[in-house]
Amino acid sequence: LLKARKVFFIGIGGIGISALAQMMLAQGKEVSGVNDEEGETTALLRKLGIEVTARLNLAVGALPEADLYVYSDAWLYRGPEIIEEAKKTGKPVMSYFEALGEISKNYKVIAISGTHGKTTTTAMVANVLVDAGLDPTVIVGSFVKSFKSNFRAGRSEYLVVEADEFARHMLHFHSYIGVVTNIEVDHLDTYKDLDDIKQTFKKFLAQSEHKITNYEKYLEKVPKLSVPGEHNRMNAAAALAVAEILN
Repeated sequence: LLKARKVFFIGIGGIGISALAQMMLAQGKEVSGVNDEEGETTALLRKLGIEVTARLNLAVGALPEADLYVYSDAWLYRGPEIIEEAKKTGKPVMSYFEALGEISKNYKVIAISGTHGKTTTTAMVANVLVDAGLDPTVIVGSFVKSFKSNFRAGRSEYLVVEADEFARHMLHFHSYIGVVTNIEVDHLDTYKDLDDIKQTFKKFLAQSEHKITNYEKYLEKVPKLSVPGEHNRMNAAAALAVAEILN
């Protein structure tokens, strides 16, 4: 990853992988990719100078040369032939979360996982760290109002990242702080049952450096929020728990 100068993203318009593309661009790499639809992310990428090829315009056997190919998991179904073509080049081919997990080894990672509330809690934690002057790098599964993107380039040792539980993706992170917002039955195409889900989250937390803290005790400290609902008070309590750990 450090040696790769030219990176091609398969499914570059995805909300997570587009943030990783921006991160690699910020690291000085030459970034390009293919996507099958236009949207807010592809418009942002093009604005940054990243070449995004429409899938219809990517001829068979004409995959651009790169030192590294990174693919969105969705493209295992939407464009498996492009991933296979990348593998035939003999160059490294990684999934989005594999690549992000490797990059994260260079940071103190604050990984936000859970069945619900990941995106909101990631954005809250990011804003707290920014306001506290900790200048984090941030990858989140939505556009955050304060920095008008799903990515923020920071100069500190902190990386705040949304860690999806689908296909056990969150296990790619060995976190400085690992957050689990909640656990419910979901993604039964990946997990056998609720117990399987619980055991996977236990493993995720075991990979974190900090001792277990129940964030519910921070509920009474949550101030008036600009977003409604008890679920957002819970998200904010999780963010406050992270803030206290970081002093």
